[in-house]
Amino acid sequence: MLNRIARVTGLIVGGIVGWMAAFYIPNVPQNWLDFAFLRWGIPLTLLGALLGYILTPPLIIRPAAAATTWLRNIPLPQLVAGSVGLFVGLVIAAVLALPLSRLPSPFGQILPLIGTLVFGYMGTVAFVLRYEDLMDLIHSRGKGRGLRETQGMPVLLDTSVIIDGRIADVARTGFLRGPLLVPRFVLNELQYIADSADPLRRNRGRRGLSILHSLQDEDMCELRVIEDDVPHARQVDEKLIRLAKRMRVPILTNDYNLNRVATLQGVEVLNINELANAVKTVLLPGESIDIHIIQEGKEPEQGVGYLDDGTMVVVQQGRPFIGKTVRVTVTKVLQTSAGRMIFAQPTEQSTHS
Repeated sequence: MLNRIARVTGLIVGGIVGWMAAFYIPNVPQNWLDFAFLRWGIPLTLLGALLGYILTPPLIIRPAAAATTWLRNIPLPQLVAGSVGLFVGLVIAAVLALPLSRLPSPFGQILPLIGTLVFGYMGTVAFVLRYEDLMDLIHSRGKGRGLRETQGMPVLLDTSVIIDGRIADVARTGFLRGPLLVPRFVLNELQYIADSADPLRRNRGRRGLSILHSLQDEDMCELRVIEDDVPHARQVDEKLIRLAKRMRVPILTNDYNLNRVATLQGVEVLNINELANAVKTVLLPGESIDIHIIQEGKEPEQGVGYLDDGTMVVVQQGRPFIGKTVRVTVTKVLQTSAGRMIFAQPTEQSTHS
């Protein structure tokens, strides 16, 4: 439809231009009722209309469509920064135009124009290249601080902690007071994982989406999808770190590598694995507990059970009690890179069915 309108408009405009061109032909009468004029005017009108009909789409519509696509692909913050930079550059050029115009000819006529072009270009480029710093400044004074002051500390969620699923259990406890922020690029990555051909990755992605839905539906805490992006960063982790620095909010994750890299760059990280370790039951040697032994240990006569928080309990001489709940006394507690491990011995006459 737009192409047809453009062709009709080009036909009309081309015809008018062709008709007007006949008035500029030498030795042709300027009276359009004169036959000599019509002999030139009519062919030129038809030629102009034909050229307008044919050339308007490639000369107008296609460049306009390309420009629209190009503008649509430019991130809004970058476009705004470029516009502000152009305005600042033109203001500086206007201030300098008055003294430059007083210079002797031809400098007084040329330099103001050159100054306008140069300062407009420099202002646009400078603001586009540094627009992330401007966004950092705006967010540090506004968004990040405002969220902290009015709603508690917001946190950015990464993909791994969403897929992990424990974030929903933590939210139910009420310990997360501030809003949970899910950047659009994290949501896109989650959608990409959910659409994977690998069944395991697909199930992990779908579980992550289900967790987000449960967080929204159950009103455990405020869940907000934000459109903030970092166009110059390629990896999701890099985007997340730079966005956290810009907004001055922590990242909630269970990704060890993201934790280390973010910490090195001065970003606060809340690691859900560290939280899980911190809230595990604290036992001291000599304390007694009931433990259900479910399997053999690595060493002869050992039995293995688990506390409610997942802590492994290795029971010496516990193999005869596999499948039973037994009263044991803690003998040693080890903290390893894999977590906490407890060693114990059965107490005398303390088995239960």
